[in-house]
Amino acid sequence: MLSDYIIPGNRIELQPFSTGYINSGDRKSYASKIYDILSEEKIDVMMPMEKGQLQLLPVDGTYNIVFYSDKGLFQSSGRVADRYRSNNMYILTIELTSPLSKLQRREYYRFSCAISFKFRNLTEDEELTIRDNPFFALDYDEPMNKGTIVDISGGGIRFIAPLRLDENSRIYIYYKLPQRGNLKEYRIIGQILKTRELEAKQGSFEHRVKYTNIDEDDREDIIHYIFEEERKMMRRT
Repeated sequence: MLSDYIIPGNRIELQPFSTGYINSGDRKSYASKIYDILSEEKIDVMMPMEKGQLQLLPVDGTYNIVFYSDKGLFQSSGRVADRYRSNNMYILTIELTSPLSKLQRREYYRFSCAISFKFRNLTEDEELTIRDNPFFALDYDEPMNKGTIVDISGGGIRFIAPLRLDENSRIYIYYKLPQRGNLKEYRIIGQILKTRELEAKQGSFEHRVKYTNIDEDDREDIIHYIFEEERKMMRRT
């Protein structure tokens, strides 16, 4: 049943279709949330907003829908059947036109990239504090090292830097990613899983990192970034 996987409050992404296929000329996608589940084939969702402005999606518009659920990522296609206002909220009623299907978990799919970023080891005091308060605000003024992220996912990164970090140590990570026309800052704590020196470039080290302290909204935005970059690559092929 739909409600076994999707619940009100889950985030969704609406990607416009054109004659049954994603419209390569329309690069826009719309972020929203599920307002209510009406039946196995019909849901109500919040009208998307962008920069404080309602995006009035048209009745009969068709979309590919990505559902961000606690049980994974799912997709379906749907048609806007109605739109209305309730309790000062603007709602879209969407009829699902294909069965719900499971998407590959993008947080475990590593997307190749080249992103400059900054990082540093946690101090001993920060380590002790974070044990009791995982989202303790770190000192942003501490000196940072520079490196290059060479692949990224919702679960971690792989990066190259001119210094070796100890495996199992934890680091503070800072980088920016484009999100819906703007650059968003990410401040995440990660654990070094593996370190090795690059044979072709002595003095440079590759590190594999798992996020240990990350806001779930940030994780979903990273996955969204990966979706967008994959779509751009597909359009160029």
